[in-house]
Amino acid sequence: MQFAFVGGALRLPTLVAPDAQMNLQRYEQVSQAKNFADFRQGLIDFAHDMDFGLIAGVLAIERGVGGKSEYIPIGNTPPEFLAAASNAENAQRDPVHRHVMRNAAPLIYDQRLYVDAGAGDLWEMQAPFGYRTGLAVSVHMPGYRRFLLGVDRERPLPTDPVKLSRMLADLQLLAVHAQDAASRLLMPVAAPKLSARQLEILRLTMDGKSAWVVGSLLGISENTVNYHMKQLFRALDVSTKNHAVLKAMELGLL
Repeated sequence: MQFAFVGGALRLPTLVAPDAQMNLQRYEQVSQAKNFADFRQGLIDFAHDMDFGLIAGVLAIERGVGGKSEYIPIGNTPPEFLAAASNAENAQRDPVHRHVMRNAAPLIYDQRLYVDAGAGDLWEMQAPFGYRTGLAVSVHMPGYRRFLLGVDRERPLPTDPVKLSRMLADLQLLAVHAQDAASRLLMPVAAPKLSARQLEILRLTMDGKSAWVVGSLLGISENTVNYHMKQLFRALDVSTKNHAVLKAMELGLL
């Protein structure tokens, strides 16, 4: 799945346990990757084990209201396809891109969904590059992030629903193992330097206290508390108090 562009979706039966043949070492190879190259190769090896030639992962970062979302990719997408699929507006028409950004349910795609969604031309464009059918999953992460993961191939998927469910279960488990490595390697974040006062305000805010109560407890005015919160929003690149607390926790500041 070349996210933000290709895909389609069909609901499958309830997933069964991952295929016992899938080597646990492959999951560890991905989750414990030490650098970008190892992480990428681990994903590719896993896709090949599943009998898929293409794999694409995307760390999607939502910047809050009014912010611009960011997509950080990894995988073995053919360079020729990237050149052909440069029109960003097509992402808004793509049914899988829309689905995985809103829903954690696993998906499969083929030509039928493209046609049903009025996007058959997108499938026609991607098919020559090997994107004819595939699987996709989405994992929600802290800090308004998602890890999207998809595998693609040219030949049809199995018609046996149990085999399809096993494939999706394997991919879901891979996404779970890959999400920490994706956060660590695709977007390493340096923790901002916060003052002792800012940390006090964050801790009290985390306890559910209002700006007025925080000010009373710290012996400062409500306006001063709000001023510090604005500085925190800027330092943590967030837009709400709840997000500020979550981001600070994620960065190990609280």
